[in-house]
Amino acid sequence: MTRNDIDVIVVGGGVVGNCVAGFLAEAGKGVMLIDEGKGGGSTANAGSLHVQMQSRFMQLYPQNVPGMQRQLPLYPKAVRFWQALEKKLGADFEIKKNGGLMVAETEEQLAFLHTKAAQERSLGLEVDILDRADLDRMAPYLGPAVIGAEICFDEGKLNPLKCNAAIHRWLISLGVVLREGEAVKTLKREASGFRVETATGAVFRSGMLVLATAAGTAPLAGQLGIHIPARAEPLHMNITEATAPMIGHLVQHADRMITLKQFATGQIVIGGGWPADIVGDRNHPTVRLDSLIANATLARHIAPQISPLRIIRTWAGVNTSVDGKGVLGPVSSVEGLHFAIPGDAGYTLGPLSADMVANMVLGRDPGEDMTDYTPMRFA
Repeated sequence: MTRNDIDVIVVGGGVVGNCVAGFLAEAGKGVMLIDEGKGGGSTANAGSLHVQMQSRFMQLYPQNVPGMQRQLPLYPKAVRFWQALEKKLGADFEIKKNGGLMVAETEEQLAFLHTKAAQERSLGLEVDILDRADLDRMAPYLGPAVIGAEICFDEGKLNPLKCNAAIHRWLISLGVVLREGEAVKTLKREASGFRVETATGAVFRSGMLVLATAAGTAPLAGQLGIHIPARAEPLHMNITEATAPMIGHLVQHADRMITLKQFATGQIVIGGGWPADIVGDRNHPTVRLDSLIANATLARHIAPQISPLRIIRTWAGVNTSVDGKGVLGPVSSVEGLHFAIPGDAGYTLGPLSADMVANMVLGRDPGEDMTDYTPMRFA
């Protein structure tokens, strides 16, 4: 492919940008994908397939709850899309949809879950409330402090390392031009499309541009006169040594920051939103000791059987938050410009969001009413 063969430039090589590039290439478009190669959301993701509303986001961003509720029906659809993509690529993503448990330790927390579950049922989610006897049968690994839980039957987990590798191979097989480890320096609108200059001095042009740049969107969009209030939220994660199968669900908490899940390797991933820092010249997400201690302590409290396990690695990733909803689709004031930023739990929504944006780039029906997700809502 020559520079003159580039129909679309996609900026951002996370799961969303990669899938947008792949879907466009499958449709016969000449695609270049430019990615700065810095650790972000997809490369550091812990592998949760979220569907129910996360109590953590509801507490931190109450102003975003209406947006979360509006987007909620996309989440079970997104999980099914992951399963279809796994089959399509002939890959093993280690997807397990055994359900997700949001646990409660007090009657007040349980009442919150009852209210939340009623809202979610009204929006089409399949959820239920379990008492302690139910949990003893279903999740005996939960500690005695847990008195009940909400179960969301569509939730689960996958292995993001396997997913990312398989999607990367797919892009190569489709002939997508990959410019990896190369940050975009300037974006300009020209009569024939867009001029993209990277930090190496390379210049590329295309008639269409897709920004799948997550938390890095604001400064790039600003160069084109567009305001997108995407912000970075660095988060801490831990993983233990391998052990026998124990935790079969995605586990969360009604009032505290925790996620627990176990990979097929036997390792248990402990996350849930404890803060990390962004430091250094490259703004690299970096772990915090206080988050490591608090995260591990809460995990032991919720699932005491994991107490003897050693934590073998900690790392930090970046969640992107806007207003509880994704920023997906074209900008009416800048012809040829599209955004591809999922809502909260962006890895779960990633491939589905990418498919909808790719369809809009191609002039096809995205399969959903995209009015609520338009970038123009910030104009």
